[in-house]
Amino acid sequence: MKTEYTLHKNIRISGRVQGVGFRYTARSMASSLGISGFIRNLPNGDVYIEAEGNNEQLEDYIRWCRQGPSRAIIRFIDVYDGEVVGFTDFAVKS
Repeated sequence: MKTEYTLHKNIRISGRVQGVGFRYTARSMASSLGISGFIRNLPNGDVYIEAEGNNEQLEDYIRWCRQGPSRAIIRFIDVYDGEVVGFTDFAVKS
């Protein structure tokens, strides 16, 4: 059974977010919250996430993104709405 998601968020995170396990920890957190989408590293050292879920799930996920895994240092996070794609899982992309 496919779950319909109501919201899509694009999230860009700057700081020490590459080489600290951010993508894999973010995928684990997304899975535990029931969020689908993807995360990838950007050439400038940021990470980029597209996440879909309900408002509560996304608020919890964004709150986690503001801290990240223990070795990360978050300097800036930008969150904006996007169009719902209908992702079925949460993937780590290179």
